[in-house]
Amino acid sequence: MSSQPHIVLSWLVRRTRLPLLTLRCGSCGAESATAGDGRFRVNANGKLLDVWLLVRCVSCNRTIKLTVHERATVKSLDPARLHGHHLNDPGLVAATLLDPWFARRCRFTLDWTDAWTLDAPTVPLDGWPVQVDVTFDDPVPVRPDRLIARRFALTRPEVLRRVKCDIPLKRPTSSAFTFTVLAED
Repeated sequence: MSSQPHIVLSWLVRRTRLPLLTLRCGSCGAESATAGDGRFRVNANGKLLDVWLLVRCVSCNRTIKLTVHERATVKSLDPARLHGHHLNDPGLVAATLLDPWFARRCRFTLDWTDAWTLDAPTVPLDGWPVQVDVTFDDPVPVRPDRLIARRFALTRPEVLRRVKCDIPLKRPTSSAFTFTVLAED
């Protein structure tokens, strides 16, 4: 068996929509909220500004305000970013929502279920071993063993036996990685 892969493929993990937030609603007690199209609220209080990201409970539709900036002077904010808050810039909404520091401070986690897709070419039926380079457009946490099993139509024990990878296959990752699938024994 050759040590060099016969085939090299590139996979791309990308989001298809903003993920849901795992966040308890104060009204109905539901544990899920959505940013929908994404909206900010900017409120001036004298010379100070408050900026919130508005999300909605998926059960009762109640608006929940997540603090982006609190009592900030206008001079302390980047003008382009402040303009983006006023325009409800979708890129700024996504960047804010996907910021781990923001999620930690506002005490929510992201639920990526059905919010991402894998762009990958068809897996060849011959020409083993196959090397795959996986890259991410957004920090979508995926378990490599599940991703590989689904795409190569293997069981997860087969994945653990036939796949060589420098990262743990059973631990979620959102960083680029490369793996090689060896021919069946």
